[in-house]
Amino acid sequence: MRWSKPLRLHLGVLVVASLLCTSAPIIWMAFSHGSEAAVSAGAQQMRAMSLRLIEGYRNTLQGGTEAVALASTLPQLISPPPEDIKAKQQFFQEVLRNVPNATSVYAGYPDGSYLQVINTARRDVRQTLAAPDGTAFAIRMIARRPAADIVSTLGFVDNDAKPIAERTIEDTSFDPRQRPWYRSVIQDGAPVSVGPYITGTLNVPTLTIAAPLRDDGKVVLGINIHLQTVSRLLDAAEISPRARAYIIDADGNLVAHSDPDIMSRIIALWSRTSGAFATTANGFDPSLKTVVRLRQDPAFAGGGLARVDFDGETYLVQIAPVSVSGLFTGSVAAIVVPLADLVAEAHRLLVRNLFIAAALVIAGVGASVLLSRMVSRSLYRLADEARRIGDLDVGEKPMAHSWISEINTLANALAASRHAIGQFALYVPREVVRQIVNPETRAIVRAKRQDVTVLFTDIKDFTTIAEQHSPEEVVDTLSAYFELLNTIAERHGGAVVQYLGDSIFVMWNAPVDDISHAEHGCRCALAMKAAVDGLNEANLSNGRPELLTRFGLHTGPAVVGSFGAISRQQYTAMGDTINVASRLEGMNKELNTSILVSAATRDAVADRFTFRPLGLAPVKGRAEKVDIWELVGEIKD
Repeated sequence: MRWSKPLRLHLGVLVVASLLCTSAPIIWMAFSHGSEAAVSAGAQQMRAMSLRLIEGYRNTLQGGTEAVALASTLPQLISPPPEDIKAKQQFFQEVLRNVPNATSVYAGYPDGSYLQVINTARRDVRQTLAAPDGTAFAIRMIARRPAADIVSTLGFVDNDAKPIAERTIEDTSFDPRQRPWYRSVIQDGAPVSVGPYITGTLNVPTLTIAAPLRDDGKVVLGINIHLQTVSRLLDAAEISPRARAYIIDADGNLVAHSDPDIMSRIIALWSRTSGAFATTANGFDPSLKTVVRLRQDPAFAGGGLARVDFDGETYLVQIAPVSVSGLFTGSVAAIVVPLADLVAEAHRLLVRNLFIAAALVIAGVGASVLLSRMVSRSLYRLADEARRIGDLDVGEKPMAHSWISEINTLANALAASRHAIGQFALYVPREVVRQIVNPETRAIVRAKRQDVTVLFTDIKDFTTIAEQHSPEEVVDTLSAYFELLNTIAERHGGAVVQYLGDSIFVMWNAPVDDISHAEHGCRCALAMKAAVDGLNEANLSNGRPELLTRFGLHTGPAVVGSFGAISRQQYTAMGDTINVASRLEGMNKELNTSILVSAATRDAVADRFTFRPLGLAPVKGRAEKVDIWELVGEIKD
C-alpha cells in the first residue's frame, strides 16, 4: 500500500514547518547568545566573589605575619617567664584581639620555658581546656628553674584580664624546643610557615607562622591558625550552595576544605596521625586531581579561572596563590563552583522566553490546524462518499458545495462514479462487485508445534545497578548491551522474540527452519558471554556499570505462532521448553555459573562443545528434575 496521509496533516505540517524554519533559528540564536552572556556574567560574579573569599584568607595570614613581626621587636619578650609575665600576657591578648581568626600566640625559650595565650571564643577550645564560665583567654606557662622542678600551669582570665582560675598541669613533658615551629626557626634563622601539624596544648591540626626574636634568635614567637578556622574562612556558600573551596600545599596535598564533613574527616585523620595522609585525604574531593593538573599548566601557574568538566558536570575553578610575605610558598586556594548554579537564574529567564516563543509557535500550529480543517472538511465528506460507494451504497445524494473549485470538480467525478457503479451492480452480483471495489487480504500466522532451542539471558543485580545510576545512564548502558546481543543473535540465526526488562528471549528453528538450532544456540551463548566480557571492560574504563550476564539454554517442543486477541496479536512460543530455559537462566545464581544448558541441548551437540556436568536439580514450578550442564566452550578442530 502506498503511503498517504490526510490533507489537513499535509497542510498542518507545511505551515508548522514554515513557522519552525523562521522561528527556530531566531529562538536558537537568542537562547545561545543569552546562554553565553549568562555564562560570562556568572564567571565574572564567581571571579569577584572567589577573589574576595581568597583575600579574606590571605588577610588572616597577613595579620598573623604582621603580629609575629611586631612581637619579634619587643624587648620585654626576651626574658623567659615568669619574668614580666603580666606585660607579656597583655601583649599576647592584644594580638589575639586584633587577629580574631588566630587561636593562640606563644613564645618558646632556649631553656625550655614557654608562654602561650589561647583565645577561648570557640566552644571546642573551651571544652578541650575545660575552661570555666566567663573565660576569654587561657594562659599556659612553663617555667624551668635551675633546679629539677618545673612549674607548669594553665590559667584562665576574663576579657578584662582578671584571673578566674588556675590549675597545675602535671604532665611536664611538653618542650617547645622539640616542636616543629621552634626547630624550623632555629634552623633557618628567619620567619617560617609550618603545618599542618598537631598542636601540643589543644591537640588539633594547625598552621603556624613563627619568627625569631630580633634581639635573641633563640627565642621563637609563633601564632596558630587552626585548620577548623581555615575551613570557616573558606566558606563558599555565598557563591553557591554547592560551591566548595580548599587549600592545597606546594606538593598538591589537601590542607583544609570548606565542606564541614570533609574537614571533619581531615581533622580526624590528623588526630590519628602526625604525618603524611595525602593519599587518603586527597580522595575526599574528586575535583582535587583536576585542580592539581590545572596548577601544573603554565597558563594557571599564577592563578586564574578555568572551565572544566568532571563527574558529568561543568564547573568553574578559580585558583589563586595564598603565600604571604614569602611564607606558605606554593600553597594555593581553589574554589570550585558548578556552572549551572551560576547561570541558573539567567537560564530561568531564557527558558521563560523560550516557553513564550513556543506558545506563539503552538498558537501558529493551532491556526494552521484550523485552516487545514476548513480546507479538508469537504475532502473528508468526499472520502466518506467514496467509502459508501465501496459498500455499494449508491443511492443518489446531494453533495455540499465547497468554496474550492477543485473539490467541486472531485465531487462531480464521485457522483459520476456512484452512478456508474450503481449501473454496474445492476448486471453483476453485488458480492462480486464489493470484492472488486473493496478487496481485503489477511495474513494469519497460525500457531503450530515444533522443536526449538530457546535462550534466556539476565543481568546480575540489575535492580541495584538501576538504583545506583540515573535513568539516562541505565538506558544508554542497556541500549549498547541490547544492540550487542541482538547483533550476535542475528549473526547466529536466532530470532529475538522479546525483550523482558533487562532480559532477552531468543529462539532458533522458528520462524525460520534451522536443523542445527541447538548448535547455533550454544555458539551464540558463548559469543554473547565473550562480547559482554569485552563490553564490561569498556564500561569499567568509562565509569559505566558492569553487566554480569547469565544464560539459560534448552531444546524441546513448543507451540510457536501468533497469540492474543483478534485486534492484537503477538508472535511468540509457549510450553514447558520455554519455562525450563527461563528457570535454567535463574539457576546460574545458585550454582555460581554463567551458561547452563539442559541435557536435551547437551545431547544434541555433545561432540562439538565442552560441558561440565552438574547433575539433576529441581526446577521451580516443575515436578520433574532436570539434568543440568554448564557450557564451558567449543571444541576446536
